[in-house]
Amino acid sequence: MGRTAIILGASGLVGSEVLKQLLADMDSSEEIAIGSSNSPLNSEKVPDQRFEKIKIFVRKRIPINHPNLEQIIVDFDIIGNYSDSIKGDVIFCCIGTTIAAAGSKEAFIKVDHTYPLEFAKIAKQNEVETMLLISSIGADKTASNFYLKVKGDIEFELEELKFESLIILRPSMLLGDRKESRFAESAGKVFMKLFSFAFIGKLKKYKAIEASAVAKAMIRLSKMKIKGSAIFPSDKLQQIAER
Repeated sequence: MGRTAIILGASGLVGSEVLKQLLADMDSSEEIAIGSSNSPLNSEKVPDQRFEKIKIFVRKRIPINHPNLEQIIVDFDIIGNYSDSIKGDVIFCCIGTTIAAAGSKEAFIKVDHTYPLEFAKIAKQNEVETMLLISSIGADKTASNFYLKVKGDIEFELEELKFESLIILRPSMLLGDRKESRFAESAGKVFMKLFSFAFIGKLKKYKAIEASAVAKAMIRLSKMKIKGSAIFPSDKLQQIAER
């Protein structure tokens, strides 16, 4: 029986890729061959678990029409008003911003912490079993770095909700075309591409990764029978995307 996917941040860099790939995925099937005896993945080959419906929660409608796509226009500040719609099988949480784009640390916390946490609480009450979160490499609730601390905080608080499956993705710098311009990030991408050959061994997890690869890994992970919480760093995401 087909499942329902829920996407937060469907208009963003990774979220838009997840949406595009999920829509394409509805017309195909595959077996996922990933895992080992010491992996959080419970088996080496997991049968296809097809999604038959996608719900996206957005502030304004995006220009995509598909018979299996439902767009739910929401005000995230009163997300409790939409609790009846927060029902499905898997949440792909790709929502996020920067302090510069948000305008303040408080606004950043609201987007990267408050919104996903409040949404997750409702989803848990509605018996959604699986949540996948795009976090960041270096996320740590004890970090002195503000950005990494916020990312670590949301990871920890989602773990406290005890989803049947919580999958945390920690990509390094994301490559891809954003709708908004980020000068510092663009400069960083140039550097990462020029010196990608240097990211080997223990540095491999810091190598920049394409947003499309993160989305592909995210979808594949959503189809696996992962129990409890599991964290996947950037280099592991690349491996999963390439298989």
